[in-house]
Amino acid sequence: MNKYLTSAVAALLTATSLATQAADKVLIVVTSHSQMGSSGEKTGYWLSEVTHPYKVLTEAGFEVDIASLAGGQAPADPRSLSETDAVNQWFQRGSAHQPKLDHSLQLSGLDPKNYQAVIYAGGHGTMWDFPQDKAVQQFTAALYEQGGIVAAVCHGPAALLNIRLSSGDLLIKGKHLTGFSNEEEQAVKLEKVVPFSLQDELTQRGGLYSAAGLWQSHLVVDGRLVTGQNPQSAEAVGQAVRKLLLSAKMSSN
Repeated sequence: MNKYLTSAVAALLTATSLATQAADKVLIVVTSHSQMGSSGEKTGYWLSEVTHPYKVLTEAGFEVDIASLAGGQAPADPRSLSETDAVNQWFQRGSAHQPKLDHSLQLSGLDPKNYQAVIYAGGHGTMWDFPQDKAVQQFTAALYEQGGIVAAVCHGPAALLNIRLSSGDLLIKGKHLTGFSNEEEQAVKLEKVVPFSLQDELTQRGGLYSAAGLWQSHLVVDGRLVTGQNPQSAEAVGQAVRKLLLSAKMSSN
């Protein structure tokens, strides 16, 4: 075999290896912000919005990493830890699961080529650190443009607000989506604490927003963009990402 053919084979094997690795890996991203504005209350990620998609995907055979913006121990919203939730308990008991939140990867150090999907978990902390973060914008745009799946649940769609594709267009422009509603923000009496209305900002950036009633599961899938309205939608987001990933794997075989 001549050196040119050898190089071509090596390049093909490398590309195949990367594609296989990406096809089997999903990244869940959580907030690193722990303060609820100037209220003095603690916040962070909402645990069930991590654990429910995580369980769906790991049980389907996908490897799931967890990252935060700062890396290290990610802050949890204390209210989410007090929930009676069997999936949360499963996650916290698993020796391989909880350490991923206690020692989260730093998003800015990760290569989107190693993943085929990203899920932005919610929790009010995301409203402060997700929208303007350059790593969020660069990682998500690159993953989406390489054919990956972008998902977010509850306040997680705050990550989507300022993501621009190479065309210059916002990723969410003209896309059907959802996220934590104004009605739900008012119900938890935090509409004057959060820095902006997620529903309003998604709409102002060209997103075609829809919502169900208070605390009802509501899932919206528009191509490779998957969004869920609230914590009750977290499992549905995981199932939708799983379905898209499995469909992509079947298409590539």
